[in-house]
Amino acid sequence: MSREVEVSLRIPNPKVRPLDENGYPIDLGGVRFKAIVTVPALPKPGESLPLATTCGKTIESKVVRSDWDEGRGLFVVACQYANRSISQEEYAALADDPVWEAKPLI
Repeated sequence: MSREVEVSLRIPNPKVRPLDENGYPIDLGGVRFKAIVTVPALPKPGESLPLATTCGKTIESKVVRSDWDEGRGLFVVACQYANRSISQEEYAALADDPVWEAKPLI
């Protein structure tokens, strides 16, 4: 039975960091990329979860935890990028995708 979940994706900083509106590097350690996705079953911690972007790139991630959000009536699945570093192309695929929203933790 498939279900919709919100994915909260943590990614590492790319080698060349993106800049904010003032020209300062953005630390992506304090940012999560969020999107509502449909999964075939609720993923368990440690499982791999491929995440699609509208440009066709697939971002590989690993599930860290899943929590029920009572107010919104859905599971929030916390994931982290599967590799140690993210390429500029994969970062751009997430950052430029209208489905994925970058949210600061603060």
